[in-house]
Amino acid sequence: MVLAVQFPRWLSPEIIPGLPIRWYGFMYIVAFGVAFLLYRKQVRERRFPMTEDELHGLFGWGIFALILGARIFATLIYDTSGDYQRQPWLIFWPFRDGRFTGFQGMSYHGGVIGGVLAIILYSTVKRFDYREIGDMYAASIPLGYTFGRLGNFINGELCGRVTTGPLGMIFPNAPRFSASESWARTVAEQTGIPIPSDTALLNLPRHPSQLYEALFEGVVLWLIIWLCRNRKPFKGFLAGLYLAGYGFIRFILEYFREPDAELGYRIELVKNGIPPALFSSFWNFSTGQVFCFAMITAGLIWLLIASRLPNNEPVRVYPAQEPPNIHRIDQVDRKEARKLRRKLRKKR
Repeated sequence: MVLAVQFPRWLSPEIIPGLPIRWYGFMYIVAFGVAFLLYRKQVRERRFPMTEDELHGLFGWGIFALILGARIFATLIYDTSGDYQRQPWLIFWPFRDGRFTGFQGMSYHGGVIGGVLAIILYSTVKRFDYREIGDMYAASIPLGYTFGRLGNFINGELCGRVTTGPLGMIFPNAPRFSASESWARTVAEQTGIPIPSDTALLNLPRHPSQLYEALFEGVVLWLIIWLCRNRKPFKGFLAGLYLAGYGFIRFILEYFREPDAELGYRIELVKNGIPPALFSSFWNFSTGQVFCFAMITAGLIWLLIASRLPNNEPVRVYPAQEPPNIHRIDQVDRKEARKLRRKLRKKR
């Protein structure tokens, strides 16, 4: 008897078999939609002086910068073939061998860099306080991130490390291991995986790390930040909390996720001969952990800086009556806007 959960056979990467419409891409759309609705909810409950057009513009540029950063970062850091260095136009070319493949390979950390730059640039152009924009983003993004990881799970990609524990799952497309490896035979025997021959390739149970990340980096982190949104001590606090919090949670969960086969460990302080597919030591760090450590550091440094910046009082709800400014009035119909313009002309 196999002591592992089988990957659901009814799940398929394609929404409609035979058509290039995949759940992973659809989950990205859902993620952006959820983040947008949560952001707009904060704008309205705080009466933040931002129009619908500005809100759509902010998210449009944010999504563009996120995808740009995620794609460039993935091709520069995680690709070892050298194809993108030799043919850089392939970074944004969604076809391979005459087939539509989409953009295969996105880096979360690159997306963060792109998103941060978009917030700063858009806030500067539109003269918003980037600290408040960043805080509202921080309270919106994590829940959307949950759907991205669910897309990874449906694709059966980014599998976790091999495990003999009760949460192990057999992914149909996961890399196999030769039965000639003693550790692979041991895992197979402990979990009831049949070994047909000494040279057979074994599909061993793995941690469903995509679901771990969806739960903790998505739902749990979002709840923490969302409940703190009206209790923050200063402007910029939620942005720093998100950076440090996500970095810490992801750093821990990376111990359950197998490092990229081509990259292995970026820092290997304990060389014990155990393959990266198995947990070997808390002192061996993957590429993701290196970037997560940088996120934690950046988040803590930003919290220190933001707490000392001028005008950092946490504005929770803007006054209901503000000086009329037709460029910063949300939910005002056209008739009211015309009336305000007439009043302004009379005063001049």
